[in-house]
Amino acid sequence: MAVRLSSLKPLTVCFSVSVSRNDCGRRFLVPNLKPNSSFIRCNLRGFAEMAATSGQESRAKVIDSHLHVWASPEEAAEKYPYFPGQEPSLTGHVDFLLERMEEAGVDGALIVQPINHKFDHSYVTSVLKKYPSKFVGCCLANPAEDGSGIKEFERLILEDGYRAVRFNPYLWPPGQQMTNDIGKAIFSKAGELGVPVGFMCMKGLNLHLSEIKELCTEFPSTTVLLDHLAFCKPPMNDEERQIFSSLVELSRFPQVYIKFSALFRVSRKPCPYDDLSEALSQLVTSYGAKRVMWGSDFPYVVPECGYKEAKEAVIHLAQQVPLSSSELEWIMGGTIAHMFRSPWLSS
Repeated sequence: MAVRLSSLKPLTVCFSVSVSRNDCGRRFLVPNLKPNSSFIRCNLRGFAEMAATSGQESRAKVIDSHLHVWASPEEAAEKYPYFPGQEPSLTGHVDFLLERMEEAGVDGALIVQPINHKFDHSYVTSVLKKYPSKFVGCCLANPAEDGSGIKEFERLILEDGYRAVRFNPYLWPPGQQMTNDIGKAIFSKAGELGVPVGFMCMKGLNLHLSEIKELCTEFPSTTVLLDHLAFCKPPMNDEERQIFSSLVELSRFPQVYIKFSALFRVSRKPCPYDDLSEALSQLVTSYGAKRVMWGSDFPYVVPECGYKEAKEAVIHLAQQVPLSSSELEWIMGGTIAHMFRSPWLSS
């Protein structure tokens, strides 16, 4: 293709344009100038360089919506003890995580307080303070009957800078539900503070569905995150189909978001978990990509398939559906980045 520049008369310069690619695979136009147009050649070379650079800078950030970190054995002995009986068998310290993130091309993450430290948030807090542009914290709700967990929740949010809270129903006192006075107080306060509440339904969504519906109905301003597809496996019988339908039906609450995370926990197949493509399709259809977010469940995912491979599995499944590139960008980081706004959108 030939283009003629004649705006700088009497100088007239002819050049051709070819298509090239930068390191991100994005296409841009590279002008091929005649040798005697040195002034224009210099400026258009700068244009090509800027095009390549802007392509790199505009790469959508990949944000992991669900992972854990805990102290190394040495750190636990010195400063950050494990909760008795919850000593980890896997490596989960932050330096190990950062290595895996760099290798996988993951830019940031939401750190969920691990059970290994239970309600002692000091290790995760230290990580958040050390890497404020990389991590956001999700604290663990303490449903103690004396109500002390309510004030502790507010302190973690307002003083230590946590941005989300996790409800683990199996930490509630025996015979009590997340809809008791303590649960409602924390859930309500989370809405007032703009803090999403994550639900871990490890023993099955059907056991906690009524609680989640009641809380969403009574407190519509509180954002909800359903961890790990609410532990719904790809349905193979009528009971499982009913449970998965319940997950889809929760999309009627506009405050509910889905973590397409810890795929190894819900898939019946090895990585890249091909049996989850239909589930992904249904969730994006019902919730929209802007309410779905990828998560790894590091470090548990490492021995299962590898951290980088967990990220790539979601991309593979998106291609199977198929999803648009825009939908995939929302799932791989856009949804959670917009939910928390900073630090990822500004860094």
